[in-house]
Amino acid sequence: MKTLITTLILLLTGFSHTMACTVIAIGKKASADGSVIVSHTDAGPDCRINLVPGQQFKAGSKAPVYWGMIESGRPLGDYGEVIGHIPQVEQTYGYFQTAYPQINSKQLAIGESTLSQRPELMLDRSLCEQIMTIEQAQAFAMQRCSKAEDALKLITGLLETYGFLPSCIGESESLVIADTEEIWVLEVFSVGNEWKKDSGKPGCIWAAQRVPDDHVMIIPNWSIIKQIDIDDKANFRASSNYKQEAIDRGWYDPASGKPFIWQEAYSPIPREWSTSRFWLFYATFAPNYTEWPDRFTQSVWEGENQYTQYIEPISIYPFSLKPEKKLSVQDVMAFQRSTFEGTIYDKENASVWYYPDEEGQLTKSAFATPFPTKEMRRVMNINSRRNVARARGEYGMVTQLRSWLHDEIGGVYWFYVDNAYTSAYVPIYTGVTDVAECYKVYNPNYYQDNSIRWAVDFVDNLMYLRWQDAHKKVLEKRDPLEARFFNEQQAVDEKAQALLKKNPKKAKAYLTQVTIDRMNEVHQLFKELKLDLISEFTNNKQGI
Repeated sequence: MKTLITTLILLLTGFSHTMACTVIAIGKKASADGSVIVSHTDAGPDCRINLVPGQQFKAGSKAPVYWGMIESGRPLGDYGEVIGHIPQVEQTYGYFQTAYPQINSKQLAIGESTLSQRPELMLDRSLCEQIMTIEQAQAFAMQRCSKAEDALKLITGLLETYGFLPSCIGESESLVIADTEEIWVLEVFSVGNEWKKDSGKPGCIWAAQRVPDDHVMIIPNWSIIKQIDIDDKANFRASSNYKQEAIDRGWYDPASGKPFIWQEAYSPIPREWSTSRFWLFYATFAPNYTEWPDRFTQSVWEGENQYTQYIEPISIYPFSLKPEKKLSVQDVMAFQRSTFEGTIYDKENASVWYYPDEEGQLTKSAFATPFPTKEMRRVMNINSRRNVARARGEYGMVTQLRSWLHDEIGGVYWFYVDNAYTSAYVPIYTGVTDVAECYKVYNPNYYQDNSIRWAVDFVDNLMYLRWQDAHKKVLEKRDPLEARFFNEQQAVDEKAQALLKKNPKKAKAYLTQVTIDRMNEVHQLFKELKLDLISEFTNNKQGI
């Protein structure tokens, strides 16, 4: 009974930030510039960037295993409670850490998305022996690996040996692990509270599949791996118990003659906050792949029919596919900013925002926003449909992994804080030795003027004064800044390469200064926008 009550509490209280992670990956032959691209949006509490340097350790040293890495409220670099140790390596790589590790100095990048799993697999930390969270395993991979396949082997080995302990409301996890050449998708499920470290059995259930180089894919908090050909080692890997656990628990019957479908065996009934993102991604980038459900509309009334429509089976969405055009970093950013505009899910186009003007024509209110607050939704009876962009998100990234450049220059980590729709992406090179102070500071309980997270959040809040006009003001200043970063990229690359040949330290110093200057420029932009918005849209000018 205690376990059931704990699970129910976690499900009720933890939903908002755990199911907010969308991962997109683009193979090198499907990207516009030939890079491997991996993105990750997250509502994990800690949005600060900690650039963890590479370190040397004495032989025989032990590395701590932490609980609480994703949480905020502690000094930067304090990852919480130490719940175990594993053998340390003598040399580690530097990497970028927020709530989750993101990218290291060798152009290894990882995106994370929490998945749902069957209640029978969920854990109670007070009862189980498992100690390895997915974010801790990611951190070890960032410190020790330069290739995606090596990272996959290390992460799965750690999870099997020490037991997978989900930090997100007892749910399961997926990772997209990428280097400059290839992408692997890893999905991990728990094995329940009964597992013992000395049992000799794997401490998790996992499967991995390679993404074809000319394909793109999305993980919107749901399993995407289907049939597994365990003999095809070039494209599939799995734990020894990947099928047997489903058989033992009655979720798959080999005598049925049906193929074993991983997604069907371990995922519960799909939820529409995942299927809607599946639909938008594939209907946008591969509209002719199949006859997708028709959910595009400009009608202010169609959104009210969304709960009477037929829901498609999750099986119609592929593991990955070849897009109809090659995708760029900017394409991924645009998708991360999506509010389902022009679809039945568009909350900004809800009928309650409209009123008849003097001539009897429907007019959209200046207050109409794609991010109505909980109180707005209650008062105005707007559904709580989840956007891709999140008004109360924490951070996100898009990584460019470029094989034709040295690691210091080839890896570019486009990072934003708060709401992707409002915020600005800033490019961070993997060769930097530091980041701007404003990206290291965030106290969620009290405003800080030297925090980029608070600066963006302030602007995001002020936009509610008159959203329809205010968001245009934000884009007028933000978009040219981002465009300039992209336009300058080739020149920065070339100068850094020239310096790298002569003096690697100067090259790193140059990239570090460029990155810090840009981060401070983004911070200044939002501090100015704060003044612009309050001056133009103050309540004194609202006709109150």
